Amino acid sequence: MLDQTLVALASAAGGAVASAAGTDAWQGLRQRVARIFGRGDGAERRVLLERLDGSVVELERAGPEEREQARVRVVAAWQTRFLDLLEDADDEDRAELVRHLNELVGYGQRPFGGASASDGGLAVEGTVDIRADRGSAAAGVMGDVTIGNPQRPGPGHN
Repeated sequence: MLDQTLVALASAAGGAVASAAGTDAWQGLRQRVARIFGRGDGAERRVLLERLDGSVVELERAGPEEREQARVRVVAAWQTRFLDLLEDADDEDRAELVRHLNELVGYGQRPFGGASASDGGLAVEGTVDIRADRGSAAAGVMGDVTIGNPQRPGPGHN
């Protein structure tokens, strides 16, 4: 049985696979995963790469309502594969796998072209449309710039 730290690492690695799928980071991440599992022959490698590519297909085919469920399935599938790999390794190999999985997670968290945001931020590549409807308020903040519904002039407002 693996400790919670390794379970969390396997989960983060599964999340890295799901997050990178279909992005500029995908090819690099895909090759890193193949190297992590790389002890097999050519046929095993092909199966692994097909599974990775199948994850991309599953996420791309999911409609807007199913996208989060598809992401959860992909993360869980890859978490299980990484956990199995860690469980089957002896202590020396496990230490090396942990190092490689940490690198994989770090690679998956790097920004690759397009939009990126730091903690507490929201990055959007493309058009942002902020709307207020039926008396609601809508706003966006960018640094010292605020976009949104201004206060209505009246008593007590300058």
